[in-house]
Amino acid sequence: MTITVPEALDLARYAMMVTLQMAAPILLIGMFVGLLISLLQAVTQIQEQTLSFIPKMLAMAAAVVVFAPWISSRMMEFARDMLGNVSAGH
Repeated sequence: MTITVPEALDLARYAMMVTLQMAAPILLIGMFVGLLISLLQAVTQIQEQTLSFIPKMLAMAAAVVVFAPWISSRMMEFARDMLGNVSAGH
């Protein structure tokens, strides 16, 4: 059983897409909260670094908790696909 270059590239592309799909909600929430905090800092002229870091960290941690079931199901689906490819001899 050998894997061809196009098959390897397809598997790598699929793995990267799944990774991006799992990370996107958390990263987007962090970006949105960061933007809101930056706007708030610009309006109030407060330039404290921890003021932007802590809310982003808390929002992203909450997003991990909220999206954990979906992320784990997506990971299981990916693992099933990969194991199915191995057992099918692809």
